[in-house]
Amino acid sequence: MKIDRWCKIIQSAIVGPRCVLCRAPVPLDPAICSGCRAELPWLDRACAGCALPLPGDARTAHCRHCRPTPRFEHAVAAFHYDEPARWLIARLKFNGALAHARVLGDLLGARIARATPESERPDALVPVPLHPAGLRRRGFNQATLIAERLAHALDRPVNPRAAARVRDTPPQRELPAGSRAANVRGAFACRGPSPAAHVAIVDDVVTTTRTAAALADALRRA
Repeated sequence: MKIDRWCKIIQSAIVGPRCVLCRAPVPLDPAICSGCRAELPWLDRACAGCALPLPGDARTAHCRHCRPTPRFEHAVAAFHYDEPARWLIARLKFNGALAHARVLGDLLGARIARATPESERPDALVPVPLHPAGLRRRGFNQATLIAERLAHALDRPVNPRAAARVRDTPPQRELPAGSRAANVRGAFACRGPSPAAHVAIVDDVVTTTRTAAALADALRRA
């Protein structure tokens, strides 16, 4: 990661920063041009309780699963999981494109700034942790990298040590939706008291919300 970071610094010093999608010259922040930014699959209608997409004609702020009891007090997502956002995330997770975490954090921060009043923003950010074995395999936690950039955008602290993943579970993407809750049940534990009364969980992708819900349960118990 250090070599990658220094290569990016040298590249920027020689040729200047480039858009992560089309390679056009751009300012250092955000590292994405206005044209590519406009073409991202922005999530315009989403459930306030879980951030999953709502149909355009929905008459309520919550999906059918969150109408009786919202899964979270509030949830925000920036994009549909579609191209090129899917490519940005995949390159970050599986190819070590660390600059993508900065772009994703900035774009999510901009979405939160528009969608959430200052008084309703969290006191601290907690990224979804990786199990130590998973961290060794990947070499970094993409949720932590995004959260660190998001913390900068929102002027909030990030606490990557607030919780630990105590079971090395199979990736959720490899499991059917019905098996994902059991896969992460009891997978997280908090290291001491919660870092704040109002905590935001940060992850790169949300599909069934089971991972975030399991971490939320551990934080609430703390």
